[in-house]
Amino acid sequence: MQTRILGRSGLQVSAVGLGCMGMSAAFGPAMDRTEAITLIRAAFDKGVTFFDTAEVYGPYANEELVGEALKPIRDQVVIATKFGFDIEGSAGFARKPTSKPDHIRRVVEGSLRRLRTDYIDLYYQHRVDPDTPMEDVAGAVKDLIAEGKVRHFGLSEAGVQSIRRAHAVQPVTALQSEYSLWFREPEKNILPLVEELGIGFVPFAPLGKGFLTGTVTAEQKFGADDFRSKQPRFSDENRRANQVFVDAVDAVAVKIGATAAQVALAWLLAQRPWIVPIPGTTRLSRVEENVGAASVQFTDADFTHLASALKGVTMQGDRYPAENKAMAGR
Repeated sequence: MQTRILGRSGLQVSAVGLGCMGMSAAFGPAMDRTEAITLIRAAFDKGVTFFDTAEVYGPYANEELVGEALKPIRDQVVIATKFGFDIEGSAGFARKPTSKPDHIRRVVEGSLRRLRTDYIDLYYQHRVDPDTPMEDVAGAVKDLIAEGKVRHFGLSEAGVQSIRRAHAVQPVTALQSEYSLWFREPEKNILPLVEELGIGFVPFAPLGKGFLTGTVTAEQKFGADDFRSKQPRFSDENRRANQVFVDAVDAVAVKIGATAAQVALAWLLAQRPWIVPIPGTTRLSRVEENVGAASVQFTDADFTHLASALKGVTMQGDRYPAENKAMAGR
């Protein structure tokens, strides 16, 4: 597996990471614990060294899972987790962003315990808290770094001003936000900014929550425990309208002898050398497929084909329902 450095931080990770959320939450029933641990360790054997989790995934269960799986190889991996929600006082996508300094200092202890480690490699604010100045958030994480409990500071779904304000207090190592062939909003303002500041970029949902792989059909029904059932872009009508993205990816995949998932990931990797996608999966075969994307070579002709096929095309349907707009960040 190739490696990459997140921005100018010096933090080296595998070119493709593993998003662990879906093993415990959001896409249906949680995986069997033993099978999930086996999957995480198998991903490491395939070259993955960058593992992403959060206290809210489960909640708490995913950190516990990741901690158990990676304990034997802790010094060989980079673990990213997140703070920033009022988990006890609210539920689901209605959870309130909370990042007061005393909250951060309290919840980091729980994450360290669940992850079975005495330091967190990359600690993200999961969503911007409109009620807490970003300088206070960055200052709290800066203190944790000084104490050795955290090594790098990250933000998730933060906007331009939030990033600048945080970075002025404590250098931000990575920004994690949604980015893929079917959601390219970060190209407008975010990518130029993180390049200017020397911040790495970690796309979540790099496969469009499975859509870009071509495995999500217009007729597919999602269970109530699959959050795609609530996302407007996954309505039957919008899935049919968004099929143009899948068709464009498939055409390149056939041409170069790769899978649709590999094309979608390779396209992201080719955008900037400091971009590290974190596709999630519950199947070892998908881990192997995603890892293979790092070896896919994109040509100018491939870029041209995708640009031509998707010219003027935008994703139909919002990422989150109206009542969960806060999840889209700021």
